[in-house]
Amino acid sequence: MPSPRRIGAPDAKNRQVLIEAAQQLLLEEGWAAVTSRKVAERAGLKPQLVHYYFRSMDELLLDIFRRNADEGLELQAEMMKTDKPLHALWEFSTDPTAVRLTMEFVGLSNHRPAIRAAVAEYAEKFRTIQANALEELLGEYGFDTERFPAAAMAVLITSISRVVVIERALGMSGGHAEALALVEREIDRLEGGHAKAGQEIS
Repeated sequence: MPSPRRIGAPDAKNRQVLIEAAQQLLLEEGWAAVTSRKVAERAGLKPQLVHYYFRSMDELLLDIFRRNADEGLELQAEMMKTDKPLHALWEFSTDPTAVRLTMEFVGLSNHRPAIRAAVAEYAEKFRTIQANALEELLGEYGFDTERFPAAAMAVLITSISRVVVIERALGMSGGHAEALALVEREIDRLEGGHAKAGQEIS
């Protein structure tokens, strides 16, 4: 039997350079532009090295997705420890780079089953963490969570940020400023006179 194809070390410098180059392409030109040739060209390396470090382009893309998703989960956990977690969560949800990257992977998942499975897995993790955090926070702030369930609020926050990014990419802007101002005004109202238990508002 032929020996398994050799794969480069996961912590190799060139591997990291390829990952960063692929992520830049993904953000600048979309997932369809992430080919071994273009990634190598952006990284200033030979195309053969892409296949030396990754068994397939799916593996490279999954590496990018999981790295960013894990960082996002850690960041979200840290946000819940701040004195104004709703503000932090909203800023996180509306970060244009993060939303753009997420939307690229959502589009890619329509064509790649392995990536679709990873996106769905992490999306459920994010949603569960957000809903649980919002349930606790909104209760502390005296919000009516029976009338406005925390899980529904998590969906609304995510939906607004994604719609704005998609529409801006199309050149649309109508209603964006008003929608963002509405959410921020309500967050200010909720957190303006409250702090998490045991903390003071600075």
